[in-house]
Amino acid sequence: MSETKQKIRLGARYWRLWTASVISNLGDGVAIIAYPWLASAVTRNGFYIALIAIAQRLPWLVFTLPAGVITDRVDRRKIMVSMDLVRTAVTLVVAVAVLMKQDVLPAPDEIAGGVAIATDEVLYWMLVGASLLFGFAEVLRDNSAQTILPAIVEPEGLEKANGQMWGVEMVANSFVGPPLGSLLLGIGFALPFFFDAGTFAVAAGLVFLITGNFRSHEPGELSEKIDWWGEIKEGWEWLWQHPLLRPMAIILGIMNGLFSVTMATFVLFAQEVLSVSPFTFAILGTGGAIGGLAATFWASKVSERMGSGSALYLTIIGSAVTTLVTGLASHWAIAWAMFSIGTFTAVLWNVITVSLRQTIIPDRLLGRVNSVYRFFAWGMIPIGSAIGGLLVVGAEAQFSREISLRIPWLVAAAVWVLVFIYAAPKLTTEKIEAAREEGIAAKREAGELPAEGEVASEAISEAGIAGAPPPIEEDSDD
Repeated sequence: MSETKQKIRLGARYWRLWTASVISNLGDGVAIIAYPWLASAVTRNGFYIALIAIAQRLPWLVFTLPAGVITDRVDRRKIMVSMDLVRTAVTLVVAVAVLMKQDVLPAPDEIAGGVAIATDEVLYWMLVGASLLFGFAEVLRDNSAQTILPAIVEPEGLEKANGQMWGVEMVANSFVGPPLGSLLLGIGFALPFFFDAGTFAVAAGLVFLITGNFRSHEPGELSEKIDWWGEIKEGWEWLWQHPLLRPMAIILGIMNGLFSVTMATFVLFAQEVLSVSPFTFAILGTGGAIGGLAATFWASKVSERMGSGSALYLTIIGSAVTTLVTGLASHWAIAWAMFSIGTFTAVLWNVITVSLRQTIIPDRLLGRVNSVYRFFAWGMIPIGSAIGGLLVVGAEAQFSREISLRIPWLVAAAVWVLVFIYAAPKLTTEKIEAAREEGIAAKREAGELPAEGEVASEAISEAGIAGAPPPIEEDSDD
């Protein structure tokens, strides 16, 4: 029993990463309120609102593959620190711009009432540009964050490590951050953005303190000239030839695209159909937090009892139902309940699939294969956002504003059913467990996994020195 416990001790380096994640996700939770409210204060055009989401997610489509090459050639810790500093700078620019315009922007309560305003072209395009830059930094940072974890935690501890991190991210991102963002927004429109910038700066400092070399290659093993296409191709071919990860990436891409169809104009849907204020908009996010936290405690048990394949089916079926019910709802409490259920199933998917990828992809290819996977998974997000905005704008030519804002939800719910029909024969429990066992065996044979207990012993030593906080039960992101 004691040996088993030692294997899943996570160590001081993990807890520094964990703490940085808590702080940056607290800022993200504040931003969940601040950015949509700012966008809706600048324009009421459905496609313009969607375009901001497109700008932030477009880098996942155009930069993900090169980011994988960079991640496999550069120290991943240094990438994370650099990108957090970039995000600090970009967010500060937004904060200063909002501060300069604060006196002429409509008040949050006026925005909640669906006030008619002309688009502020200067602030709007500044927001689009900032979102684009933020997206590029996010691609590189998040890819590095996922690929650094296997260098800190043993394969047997990855599900626990991921679960604990996602759990606290959910609390900070959805329970604490949004109400805090609502409070800060009421004090001053620019204040949430200054707070968000500060969290990125603190997170950068914490990651900087993580010790170790997090390159997948020694510098001397790499030529000075980067063969971008050759290295991208190697990662692409590895994933494309994998019988499980290829369909899993395609399916996740479609799922994220459908999510983006509904969320592209969600702030308008919430304000004009669900009649939310800034505070109730923040409360909406706590529904997702409750579902996510429940999943951190129960995801592994659900997966064990149902089988990993059946657990993934639950995500798809649950998403179809919650999307339909939300699209038909007229009160925010119904949407709150659906977010709770939907986030439970989403975290269930993440716990199973992220840990699976970290386990079976060779370390020297982890950054590139992970980036190819995310090319499918996240590259569909800007496409989905564009479709969502166009659906609303197009529907307004034939229907009322309220029905038009419901259309994306109803269309997405219908497509979810088709996704399940496609996914059911491809994501079986037998295929998932066979791929996991084969991946672990291949890594051990290649010497990519440490000797039994090696990371665990280091974790016990570091935890004793640093006084790491007690664990609680935990993406992205996917």
